[in-house]
Amino acid sequence: MTAAAEDDDARWMRLALAQARAAGEAGEVPVGAVVVRGDEVIATGRNAPIAGHDPTAHAEIAALRAAAAHLGNYRLDGCTLYVTLEPCAMCSGAMLHARLPRVVYGAADAKTGAAGSVVDLFAEPRLNHHTQVQRGVLAEECGALLSDFFRQRRGQRRAQALAAHPLRDDALRTPDAAFADLPGYPWAPHYVSDLPTLGGLRLHFLDEGPRDAARTWLCLHGLPTGSYLYRHMLPVFAAAGDRVVVPDLIGFGRSDKPKKEAAHRFEWHRQVLIECIQRLDLRHTVLVVHGWGGALGLTLPMALPGRFDGLLAMNTWLAGGQAPQPARLAAWQADCARAGRSQGGAGRWVAQACAHLSAQEQAAYDAPFPDVGFRAALRALPLAGLSALDGSEGDAIARDAAAFWQNEWAGRSLLVAGTPDAALGLEAMQALHAAVRGSPPPVALAGAGHFVPEQGAEIAARAVEYFRL
Repeated sequence: MTAAAEDDDARWMRLALAQARAAGEAGEVPVGAVVVRGDEVIATGRNAPIAGHDPTAHAEIAALRAAAAHLGNYRLDGCTLYVTLEPCAMCSGAMLHARLPRVVYGAADAKTGAAGSVVDLFAEPRLNHHTQVQRGVLAEECGALLSDFFRQRRGQRRAQALAAHPLRDDALRTPDAAFADLPGYPWAPHYVSDLPTLGGLRLHFLDEGPRDAARTWLCLHGLPTGSYLYRHMLPVFAAAGDRVVVPDLIGFGRSDKPKKEAAHRFEWHRQVLIECIQRLDLRHTVLVVHGWGGALGLTLPMALPGRFDGLLAMNTWLAGGQAPQPARLAAWQADCARAGRSQGGAGRWVAQACAHLSAQEQAAYDAPFPDVGFRAALRALPLAGLSALDGSEGDAIARDAAAFWQNEWAGRSLLVAGTPDAALGLEAMQALHAAVRGSPPPVALAGAGHFVPEQGAEIAARAVEYFRL
């Protein structure tokens, strides 16, 4: 291109940018377009899907319609369309139908761009018209306008979330930015803070699938993980048409994190889960538990009769129900508590047992805990009196739960033992088998280690069939 042609393209793109700014001021995604014929702007357009309740109201479509009306012809011979963002498939198709000779765009769109970023409709040889494409004109300015808009919108959402769930003075909240683009974890967050026991603390949970599904999976994580642990299992359960609920215990994941270790008592966490299950009205539920999440979760069905039909337990134990407790359990709990004090934290602890874990996945486990101040739960819960008969309220609950599973449980059970795991491997799961009425022997999964859900897709597929209604 000549310098004069480049100057002309920049001049017309600035007019498109003015349209984009007007769209942004109206609350629309800031994309603008102009159609030029010769040295004259014959049409303009800006995004308006929200205001018009119209999914086709993109800036390019508006400009094409106005240009066609101006010329009295849907074929836009001799015209150039300038748009601040790479056209999507819909708009690219409209340009081809209009026989538009040339399109010039500013910023590339890596998610939906149909002029080369995702697909290139303009280069498709089987189509009977080919539009010339000029890319990247004022790309930095066009991209900055979009980035500023979405940054402001994220800030507004954060402010709205904070207003809906204000942070208590005695708790910390991991910034939302820490959870951006976690690998394999695309689900929208859900929050509740008005349960009586929460006292204003914000509890995060995933809730996927139809609310009236015939079956629900309630997945409780262990230590030192969070709902991220179930990213391989959730899609399999959801693909079966089921509802899947995966909370982050208070102190973990996107849930609020009380600063003091004393806040993390077994019976308190249990009551939060009971109230959450009641609030979400979970029914026909398969209880899915791993590690410390089992010590807690296995006390729930006796308190919520009629809500649980199945149990899927992985490398866990029934606190108060096994004598003696798994031999290496106390040592494992102490190791896990140390992870709450170390600089490496949760990610390194999980990676030690999962050789396949990528650096990005390890970082995802670390994401909820920016520094040691966020790790009170990691330090407190492993040593919360669950492995000894100490006469506490938690121990009394555990004893009642042991009696329930041995004598009253009438649902189906599937036990999985990941090996090697010195603390909660096959031997511990065989002890749980003996403690759960009617359960088959545990399925041994060689190579899975302690963090069994990291190999969870295979287990989830098996469980879907096993618990099929």
